[in-house]
Amino acid sequence: MEDRKLTVRAVERALDILLCFTQDQDYDLSLTEIAAKIGLHKSTVHRLLTTLEEKGFLQRDEGTDKYRLGIRIWELSTHLPTLNEPAALLLPAMERLRDRLGETVSLYLRDNLERVRIQAVQSRQAIRRVAQIGARLPLSVGASSKVLAAYAPPEVQVRLLADPSWPETVERSQYLEQLKEVTRCGYATSFEEREPGAAAVAVPIAGRSGGVVAALSLSGPVSRLSRDTLEEYAVILKEAAAEMGLMMG
Repeated sequence: MEDRKLTVRAVERALDILLCFTQDQDYDLSLTEIAAKIGLHKSTVHRLLTTLEEKGFLQRDEGTDKYRLGIRIWELSTHLPTLNEPAALLLPAMERLRDRLGETVSLYLRDNLERVRIQAVQSRQAIRRVAQIGARLPLSVGASSKVLAAYAPPEVQVRLLADPSWPETVERSQYLEQLKEVTRCGYATSFEEREPGAAAVAVPIAGRSGGVVAALSLSGPVSRLSRDTLEEYAVILKEAAAEMGLMMG
């Protein structure tokens, strides 16, 4: 039993190392940086890194002695189930939406109590919102979060509000009122809820069965996206989301 616990712990630590590369813009990390992120001694991390490198999940840059994700990660990604096919299927439509409105367009799926950005088309403007694909964000703040939470099953909303990581700055009763407003008007907006200077509008994408399968958002600087502008863009996003829903089937 003890050996099994040690084996499971080693797997958990190896996965924690891989998850370090999903944070912010961390495309390559040193041994010291990884050890600090996961709170382990460098000698332990070094052994795990060596194994992950041998298996192809990480590769090491000899020049900088930093690690980055290896080719095995990309090989695995090609075998993802159909749940992630919208990322490729909806990309042309997202690009057209970006070109029409001039701002960054993102696509999100809900994963338990988080949202995951599975696709993004960056604005071409000099001052723009840069959206990292693969980023995991909480459902407590942000336009897309409110859309995904509003159309989630009631039990998910209950767990979300009871989550210990719920931010103290967000009033639960006010949040619930916002979710009701989302289902009433069919879109959500946010102003500097998660990032200073950023605003966003998001709408649900429903499949042919009627269930919401994703959230489509447009984001940019508050200097260009006033509340009135976001309300105008919400109409356009709804039309685009309806077309995307038909495409996804």
